[in-house]
Amino acid sequence: MERDLAWLEARQYTIEQLEIAKSILEEVRAGHEVMDAIRRHPLPSGGYVGKHVLVHVYSELIEGGEWSDDPSILPQIRMKPGRTLSGVTTVSALTKPYPCPGECIFCPDDVRVPKSYLPDEPGAMRGVHHDFDPYAQTCSRLEALQAIGHPTDKIELIILGGTWSAYPAEYQVWFVQRCLDALNGFDSADLPEAQSANQDVQHKNVGLVIETRPDQIDLDEIRRLRELGVTKVQMGAQSMDDHILELNHRGHTVVDTRRAVSLLRSAGFKVVLHWMPNLLGATLDSDRADFLRLWEDPELHPDEIKIYPCQLLEETKLYELWKNGEYTPYSTEELIDLVADLKLHIPQYCRVNRVVRDIPSHHVVAGNKRTSLRQDIHRELERREQRCACIRCREIRERPIDPRELKLDDMAYQANGGQEYFLSFVTSEDDLAGYLRLYLPGPNSVDTGMLDLINTAIIREVHIYGQSLEVGLGEDGAAQHVGLGEQLISQAEKIAENSGFERIAVIAALGTRGYYHRLGYELGETYMLKELV
Repeated sequence: MERDLAWLEARQYTIEQLEIAKSILEEVRAGHEVMDAIRRHPLPSGGYVGKHVLVHVYSELIEGGEWSDDPSILPQIRMKPGRTLSGVTTVSALTKPYPCPGECIFCPDDVRVPKSYLPDEPGAMRGVHHDFDPYAQTCSRLEALQAIGHPTDKIELIILGGTWSAYPAEYQVWFVQRCLDALNGFDSADLPEAQSANQDVQHKNVGLVIETRPDQIDLDEIRRLRELGVTKVQMGAQSMDDHILELNHRGHTVVDTRRAVSLLRSAGFKVVLHWMPNLLGATLDSDRADFLRLWEDPELHPDEIKIYPCQLLEETKLYELWKNGEYTPYSTEELIDLVADLKLHIPQYCRVNRVVRDIPSHHVVAGNKRTSLRQDIHRELERREQRCACIRCREIRERPIDPRELKLDDMAYQANGGQEYFLSFVTSEDDLAGYLRLYLPGPNSVDTGMLDLINTAIIREVHIYGQSLEVGLGEDGAAQHVGLGEQLISQAEKIAENSGFERIAVIAALGTRGYYHRLGYELGETYMLKELV
């Protein structure tokens, strides 16, 4: 289980630990490597001081005025630095157990958690621990991230729990409001008050993500999602083959997925599709063909994807078919080879968020039990001397850059009846420093009926990579806060104006509205708007 509030409350540092931690920090401040300094100061009782103790002591020294803040120290002592190397800090909260409209044969259905989750799965344990209370879950995660040295001023809030759209509307409003209350630091009277307050607080919400099913998306639903402040939608597409979907009792069709993506893109949402190889009825060859449909079909083209190989769990209907010899899981080696092949077909505008569910191995009856599949696949690609071109594999992460040497790439493709532009800043090695997604609706695009979007170009996402930095701060060689976002937005405005659009909209999260206001945008109903002519 991830260390969260329960772990933090249990911490008790001895005077000895605190004194040794200060000695280590003095060496780090003098220019020594942090791990070398830690080894030079072992604890008399054995072992070494943990980095979380260093973070605690460093914070106390700064807050007490004994030391001046040194931006070079915290990155060295931060635990799990990869958590915020994509430019934002993610916080997840799990909804309470609630009936799901699906009857998928591969899903576990434990009454203690939402369908498809397991109580001891890392993504669910915090929710179970806090009895699914959104306020407690959010506060817990914020405090844990701060304790290990991560900035928490730009928060992407991810609401987990399966089919969000199936929950009662009142519960959805309450859940989002309480998450925002935790970010804001005080209780609100209603959701609009919590949303308004978040624009001027320390922990700003820069993205709100929910997960649902394609057959739950319609015009009414996308309007509700915008009223809640949602900016990104994850959907379980699972397969692009109706026969496979039917065999696995998925309960929706490929047409449902195509329609949902069109609706979401036309409303400016970022679209994340879940795709599952090794479903009942699939083969290695059919999965290879199925995956390509995601990029060949102009009604799809997801912005992000999660590859979730079907895992055989005892608590499922698929388990009975396996016992009868009607289903065979792929081996780990077959999966590594398959996904390594597939990653070479992923376009530069898509990010692969995951390549395996984080299900504890003791639940998996047969087939792959490794949760480190991503690393295994990367090693296989290195062995082949090949490289995936997806966003995650190209992020600059902690690598320093010179903004003056970045090149602006302009990639265009047809999607959902309109024109999609993927504008990006890249280094000479093709590492990605930042990007913008611009959608220009066409005659065949879906009419959402939203007043903000009538004859309007839409900026769907602006993302600058590298270590997440606090608003207003910059570091030498860092991509954030050096004007890359403004340059991308300016280029998007030019493209939109040259294409005949008189207005442009941004599906801006609550905490980013102030940023767009400074660039000349004004709040409409739920989008930030700017006149171009």
